[in-house]
Amino acid sequence: MNRSILVADTFPEKNLQNLQAAAPTRYEPNIKAEELPHFIQTANILVVRSKKVTAETIESGKSLSLIVRAGAGVNTIDVDSASRKGIFVSNCPGKNSIAVAELVFGLLLAIDRRIPENVLELRDGKWNKTEFSRAAGLFGRTLGIVGMGAIGKEVAFRAKSFGMKILGWSRSLTEENAETMGIEFCPDLLTLASRSDIVSIHLALAPETNHLIGKNFFKAMSSGAVFINTSRSEVVDTDSLFTAIQEKKIRAGLDVFPDEPGAGKGEYHHPLLKLPGVYGTHHIGASTEQAQQATADETVRIISKFLMTGEVDNCVNLSQNTPATHQLVIRHKDKVGVLAGVLDLLKKSGINVEEMENRIFQKKEAACCRIRLSSKPSDELLSKMESEEEIIQVELLPL
Repeated sequence: MNRSILVADTFPEKNLQNLQAAAPTRYEPNIKAEELPHFIQTANILVVRSKKVTAETIESGKSLSLIVRAGAGVNTIDVDSASRKGIFVSNCPGKNSIAVAELVFGLLLAIDRRIPENVLELRDGKWNKTEFSRAAGLFGRTLGIVGMGAIGKEVAFRAKSFGMKILGWSRSLTEENAETMGIEFCPDLLTLASRSDIVSIHLALAPETNHLIGKNFFKAMSSGAVFINTSRSEVVDTDSLFTAIQEKKIRAGLDVFPDEPGAGKGEYHHPLLKLPGVYGTHHIGASTEQAQQATADETVRIISKFLMTGEVDNCVNLSQNTPATHQLVIRHKDKVGVLAGVLDLLKKSGINVEEMENRIFQKKEAACCRIRLSSKPSDELLSKMESEEEIIQVELLPL
């Protein structure tokens, strides 16, 4: 089957050429998200960065088999719709970690030294050293990192260079892992919030992290503390953050916002941006040339492997726990129709195949097939299989 690729966001020229060499590639970086259903109709593979991929787009992609997010996270893609249609969804985790960590410290230094205000007053012809000489500094201050994945680790690494004390919390972090990283393990979010001068959020968006940072978290933070979010806006309860900025003088550095524009340019107004002490950037955490190149290279690698083998690296929507209850191990002669007969017997018995793998032995005379089943086959069914001339042995294992 001929494969075609649609790249619907900006992508480096060199990597476009690599994609074109692998399969016919259409480059449409300027189309809007609402136009994707029209453009996707004949494409087999879709590449996006920040563009939203809706259920309507996925439904319109009659030939679509793979969606690659050229970035970390897949919250802009309707993964459930893709899963219902058997479409793989993949991303490029970890490739932007350094870029995001660098922005964290850009925001943090801008807040502490009030760099934007300095620049604006100098451009306006005002010299106000008296006002801008007051800064807390970073050395010796406590940084609490929420989420110790690839980005959180890069932030911790840089914080050490500033002489900061580092607290870490994530759902998977252990005391042993924290000690290995040279940071202090924090048992819960509220403890981290209460002990930190600065908090930096690095959580992936998932049902369990949606609005995880809320009223109680901000209540535990000290007055005048700094809050940095370069992950996803949805992990923070925006109303609670708004209140904390007003009532507790929390200063915030934000790279992500609710209901961001879908295009690279557009109007955006949010009450948060009107508050003093809020420093915002345009969701540019991953937007360095180094990060974009690394992400593009990874995107090309994922697609090339898929075209050659059918396998999808970094796939986010394959089930980790199938409903299989038993595994059938069948050693058989490597001949046409042997497995077809086995599958036909399972079908007639109303037993679904959840996973299946067939490996060939040397000399290509025999093979071993592992089939994970939705329910236990009867002894009679197993006997029927074993009675087939080309089947060497049948074994049933519980899972």
